[in-house]
Amino acid sequence: MKLIIPMAGRGTRVRPHSHTTPKPLLPVAGTMIVERIVETFARTLDKTIDEIVYILGPDFGQEIKDRLTAMSERHDAKASFGVQESAEGTAHAVSCAGDKLSGEVIIVFADTIFDTSETVSVEGADSVIWLKEVEDPSRFGVAVHEGDKITDFVEKPSEPISNLAIIGVYYFKEGENLMKEIQYLIDNDIRGHGNELQLTDALDRLLKNGTVFKKATVDEWMDCGTLPAWLDTVGEILEKEQHSHGDYEGTTIHEPVYFGEGVEISGSEIGPNVSVEAGTTIKNSTIKNSIIQSNASLDGCTLDRSTIGNHAEAHGAEGQIHIGDHSILKQ
Repeated sequence: MKLIIPMAGRGTRVRPHSHTTPKPLLPVAGTMIVERIVETFARTLDKTIDEIVYILGPDFGQEIKDRLTAMSERHDAKASFGVQESAEGTAHAVSCAGDKLSGEVIIVFADTIFDTSETVSVEGADSVIWLKEVEDPSRFGVAVHEGDKITDFVEKPSEPISNLAIIGVYYFKEGENLMKEIQYLIDNDIRGHGNELQLTDALDRLLKNGTVFKKATVDEWMDCGTLPAWLDTVGEILEKEQHSHGDYEGTTIHEPVYFGEGVEISGSEIGPNVSVEAGTTIKNSTIKNSIIQSNASLDGCTLDRSTIGNHAEAHGAEGQIHIGDHSILKQ
């Protein structure tokens, strides 16, 4: 089975970090967002993924491909790549998989982290759509269902027709059937919300043509699409995973926290809800509810709900700050 991951978006709402790193490669307690998605499928799906197809932007370099290839190999999967030259909607993004969109495929948009305690079976279905119960369905595309069978798709309903939101994860027994409907949208320039080619329109055509859609529900659906959402998701993951940590000179630790390999901390107060990636040094600082990426250096800082880039330096900073890779901030 192939896993297709469209990730060509620029991630503008998580700048400055997405200037140098695609959003799905940002860390959540030591593991990239996209790798957490792959790990979830490995744990909860009743089939094995043997190839991962990444749909990248035209300016994504070889270093990013190398990181994704290495990650795929860690999960015994081959890595393949497609390119989305221009942002024309979710259906257009999926179409950039080309001839890889055939046979059994799972499509997942790498904006969110999700989890479920149950094994998901795709047997007996032409397609499976992953859903999450939400309080305000008017903000999402939703699925209407009878039992386990989906009967309709509605984009941001004004009436409370369903509270099961589509989270952006899809299984297709025959990916070529989906490609056929996406190509119909492209050939006829059928555009939906935002004047874009929408995957929900292709799904609706499949449904009307007799495709059997089943639903799978998830227990957790966590957003990483903005800086506040990324911080909140890291906090939730830390609370769930409860990482262990050592002792640090003159330092008080308020769990939950995550410290990567080679982290050095002295004379500080860290936590709760702080993730510090490998190789970072923190001195004489108070840090809470924050994400510190790898090989950063903080001295004399008092930070809350802040994000610090790789190889960045902050000296005497206070409050909430967001600085990108290789930045230097002195106050």
